[in-house]
Amino acid sequence: MTIISQTASLEMLIAVVDNGGFSAAAKQLDTQVARVSRAIAKLEQDLDCTLLNRTTRRVELTQEGLFFVNEVRVSLQQLNYAESRLRELKQTPTGNLRVDAASPFMLHQLTPLIAGFREAYPLIELELISNESIIDLIEKRTDVAIRIGQLEDSNLHARLLGNSQLHLVASPAYLQSLSAPMTLETLSECSIIGFAHSANLNNWPLKHRLPKPLKPNILGSSGETIRQLCLQGNGVALLSDFMIAKDVREGKLLKVLQGSVISPHPREQINAVYYKNTALSSRISAFLDYIQDKLTL
Repeated sequence: MTIISQTASLEMLIAVVDNGGFSAAAKQLDTQVARVSRAIAKLEQDLDCTLLNRTTRRVELTQEGLFFVNEVRVSLQQLNYAESRLRELKQTPTGNLRVDAASPFMLHQLTPLIAGFREAYPLIELELISNESIIDLIEKRTDVAIRIGQLEDSNLHARLLGNSQLHLVASPAYLQSLSAPMTLETLSECSIIGFAHSANLNNWPLKHRLPKPLKPNILGSSGETIRQLCLQGNGVALLSDFMIAKDVREGKLLKVLQGSVISPHPREQINAVYYKNTALSSRISAFLDYIQDKLTL
């Protein structure tokens, strides 16, 4: 057995491990569960070794399986690197490109650019995936991720795409419902819309300390959910310009307490990230070069 001849089976094994089962792996790979099961059984037969302990509820790696999977991840990464380098030599950006971004950035910034990108690079097959939290690029088999805010990962390459200013916004209907004009002193008495799973994002970078700490009254799981709640008159939110600029132009949202948010601020950074131990393949370079001057941050 060679790594190259078993690439498909090895990728199925990684999918089973990462997704916690055969059915979830088959769904991710868009194939039949039986095909995944046969591939893993054949691997175990060729290796004369049990890689997975199977129960009715889940599968778990054996000790030998854990060792093998860790080595396989490195080997597959090296194969992908070799493939990318070969395509670079051919000077033709081609192959699959998996891009991850939070749903607001995906919807408001990336999807409007995809038709033009596909016309410019018809041989690149795009996968656009939305995650509201930071993902492991290798585990999720992702080539490049767009991250909003200050980066902490030291093992990643980063390319700054720009900065998107933060604004306090509310709908005209909500502002009209207030008994008095909003001020910093009364902000804590307003209905505050915050993030459900990222409590740090609810610490707004205001220039002045408020009389009372802000406590969200409504929580949303994503920036897009918060935007929609804001549009429907549910309160005040702190959102990036890249996702609310059109709403502001159309009068659907109004900026409030302008000048009260610290700017520039690390939370305004928009970066594209990828692993240092892989070359910047031609398809990643083509994608980032194409979108950078077209983003409306």
